[in-house]
Amino acid sequence: MLTKAVSACITTNKLAETRAFYTTHFGARVAFDCGWYINLQFGDSSVSLQFMSPQHGQVACNPSGLTYNFKVADVDMEYARLVTEGLQPLAAPENHPWGDRAFAVQDPSGVMLYIYTECEPAPEYRDYYK
Repeated sequence: MLTKAVSACITTNKLAETRAFYTTHFGARVAFDCGWYINLQFGDSSVSLQFMSPQHGQVACNPSGLTYNFKVADVDMEYARLVTEGLQPLAAPENHPWGDRAFAVQDPSGVMLYIYTECEPAPEYRDYYK
């Protein structure tokens, strides 16, 4: 199989809130919206997330444990911006020994967003990088 793209699609009862969350706070562009299914694109067209309302008796996903990683240029600036916009991150940015500085927020559907900037890893993690 020659895979050209892979993306996640979350089934949620909070489609409107989710659309607003990503377009308002993360600069997503709505590339497709038929009312019950949306495709959100970030930056270039190869980065996308999809969300849909339950169809034909389908239940909403339980995204517990699901995390989207957002690599940004300046994690502290993004933290300040999101707090100013009214979001409540789960914790302030902190350095991690595996080589990033990060914080997290949750989207309206319960998906965790790990927002990070790379930094120098601690010596015990340097050998893991290829």
